[in-house]
Amino acid sequence: MGKVAVAAAVVCTAAVCAAAVLVARRQMRISGKWAKAEAILRELEEKCGTPAAKLRQVADAMTVEMHAGLASEGGSKLKMLISYVDNLPTGNEKGLFYALDLGGTNFRVMRVQLGGKDNKIKQEFEEVSIPPHLMVGSSHELFDFIAEALAKFIATEGEDFHLPPGRQRELGFTFSFPVRQLSLASGTLIKWTKGFLIEDAVGQDVVGELTKAMERVGLDMRVTALVNDTVGTLAGGKYSNPDVIAAVILGTGTNAAYVERAHAIPKWQGLLPKSGEMVINMEWGNFRSSHLPLTEYDQSLDAESLNPGEQIFEKLISGMYLGEIVRRVLYRMAEEASFFGDIIPPKLKIPFILRTPDMSAMHHDTSSDLKVVGSKLKDILEVSNSSLKMRKMVVLICDIIASRGAQLSAAGILGILKKLGRDSLKEGEKQRSVVALDGGLFEHYTKFRNCLETTLQELLGEVADTVVVEHSNDGSGIGAALLAASHSQYLEVEES
Repeated sequence: MGKVAVAAAVVCTAAVCAAAVLVARRQMRISGKWAKAEAILRELEEKCGTPAAKLRQVADAMTVEMHAGLASEGGSKLKMLISYVDNLPTGNEKGLFYALDLGGTNFRVMRVQLGGKDNKIKQEFEEVSIPPHLMVGSSHELFDFIAEALAKFIATEGEDFHLPPGRQRELGFTFSFPVRQLSLASGTLIKWTKGFLIEDAVGQDVVGELTKAMERVGLDMRVTALVNDTVGTLAGGKYSNPDVIAAVILGTGTNAAYVERAHAIPKWQGLLPKSGEMVINMEWGNFRSSHLPLTEYDQSLDAESLNPGEQIFEKLISGMYLGEIVRRVLYRMAEEASFFGDIIPPKLKIPFILRTPDMSAMHHDTSSDLKVVGSKLKDILEVSNSSLKMRKMVVLICDIIASRGAQLSAAGILGILKKLGRDSLKEGEKQRSVVALDGGLFEHYTKFRNCLETTLQELLGEVADTVVVEHSNDGSGIGAALLAASHSQYLEVEES
């Protein structure tokens, strides 16, 4: 071999060696980064851990806070609001009743014809969008718009719906904003949320505002009950199943309401109701305890939120926040472990870009190559070249965050059962406890729902056979109409 050929061979060998070293270094770098990503995942799993013992501590803490909130105003992070609902529907109610459900950028008007136990409920409803300018205008304008829509809806009353002669129409009003309830049919607005900001309505009685607007459009209708959506869900559930003792909403936000014995409410100042019972609106999203498994992602989310230090339980379990927690975990992996390559995807920096429905779609992906995960990463975060290994890790993150939320929700329900003494079997007693659940998170996120139900069964042990979780679809809308019926001004006339 000539000198030139030998030199060329040496140069080639050196080049191959250099390339091999670069590949090896790159693989070491990749494996080192992957090891870092796996370490972040392990830490997340550990910090989000909810073993049965911890969940029991959360349930016990919930029960303690319930007692404190019932003892005095401001005695607990749980407001334990008295709803003034002391007669839940029995199924015997008859007649025509209306409901108005205002809780966001749309409102719904509904009419129901009740025919007692043996007849099905006839119902019709209409959804109306609120123009954006009315969400920040005046109280007068907003309530006039609602009253006009209600009047138009009443004008379409068909032959299937009968109002006895000489009677005034009655309405149940579901108002899903913070209200200081003064009686069953009155309450002052504490503050607006969900994009509304109508300053002259704050501190006003929302039933009074609606009644004046109905009078202005010539509508003769009486608001019989002002209810929160969770109380409405409880009423709707109780109408179809007399064993319903509590209702939980797991949707964008979360809350719970339950039936309490009136004598177990020390802060109740009035006469004890004839029924001996009172529905309590817990506002459980504001629950907090040192036993809650908080991570750095939850702490940063809370610190950057519009209400730092508030609604901690809600920020761990509700649909508004689950996808955002996943985004924060992915961002840390991208930053510290180059999870998506050398550059952090710009879209990943945008808070709330990853919504819980997208998280759910990725979590439920059963395709062999996790195609749904790949397309979500591409469409939402503009990550076009995700590997299967990467997609699998994304699914694991979704699983950890959803499971923690579902298990904590189950612990909250156990706390309510404990408060009512329904977490243990009593000799000779055959009690059945039904919890009505509603909300998009519970309805559509199957793995979340299954995890909640399984966890509750495991925590209850032998009592699990006596506790049922039941989906109460659209309980809150129909519940308001049912509460208008069970508190009707004509009840005594009918009974006499």
